[in-house]
Amino acid sequence: MAWEYSEKTKQIFLDAVQGKPGTHLGEIENPDGFGEHGSIACGDALRFTFRVRRHPDDPKLDRIEHARYLTFGCTSAIAASEALCRIIEQGGFTPIQALKVTNADIVKFLDGLPEQKIHCSVMGAEALEAAVFNWAQRRGVDLQELGIDIRAEEQKEGRIVCKCFNLTEPYIRRKIRELKLHTVPEITGTIKAGGACMGCHHVPGGLQDLLDEAWGRQPTKLVLLPQLSEQKETVRPAAERPPLSPYQFSKQVEQTLEEYVRPMLQRDGGDLELVDIKDTLVYCQFRGACADCSGSWRTLQFLVERALKEQVDERIRVIAVKGE
Repeated sequence: MAWEYSEKTKQIFLDAVQGKPGTHLGEIENPDGFGEHGSIACGDALRFTFRVRRHPDDPKLDRIEHARYLTFGCTSAIAASEALCRIIEQGGFTPIQALKVTNADIVKFLDGLPEQKIHCSVMGAEALEAAVFNWAQRRGVDLQELGIDIRAEEQKEGRIVCKCFNLTEPYIRRKIRELKLHTVPEITGTIKAGGACMGCHHVPGGLQDLLDEAWGRQPTKLVLLPQLSEQKETVRPAAERPPLSPYQFSKQVEQTLEEYVRPMLQRDGGDLELVDIKDTLVYCQFRGACADCSGSWRTLQFLVERALKEQVDERIRVIAVKGE
């Protein structure tokens, strides 16, 4: 499945990767502001740097002259980072004024982004905040005295809720409030928490608990993904299960993929095709959005393989087959 990007987004992306004049892909040496956000291991990360024209008397009046970014991500991550740099430079903003640029401003500049890619714009805004915090430390500007609370410590302090993306409880709590996120899919789509292994969705202290604390527990009953069967609710170790014939084994693999794995992937625009089964090796090919996702290896390990191990046989290994 191809993402429906606006023409402006596609053009900005192409200009950036081709290094056309006026684009901002790169890094400023000895910058006045340096910030990072995201996780390279999980596929999306952004480094944001800027240089200012220093005011001779008042550092609060420094003006950002040049902004650059390095991003490890997809089309939308590059386009959103490029948009952020253009907005700041064209506005002639001070670092403090630049903090008013939100992910909504970035999305508007790009003439929209697919819902599943909104997290890319949030990533840019977060890296900007970290860079401004860094500038303030270098220039001796007391942000708290100005009534500005960036909370840069949230990425380093506090309980880790989403281990895949190293996102803490204070950070997720704040984003739920700021961005008015009311469901787990909204959190995943906007700040990417819970978007890899999904293990933090409904565990105690996980994403759903944080939503309930922020907005109150909803009266509607949580919709669960279908169970394979009543007998499957308690997973027994392989040694305690009756042996499966090759036919039974393959049918249970197919059923697990159809009823459990594929619905999860399809919710985010992806899909999975079963290619072959040889003994306990299951060969699968990602489709749709998953086919080009840089974090697909993590999805394979933490979603697909784990589901098959738990539901069918703990000896299963899943092998990714590349498309032609």
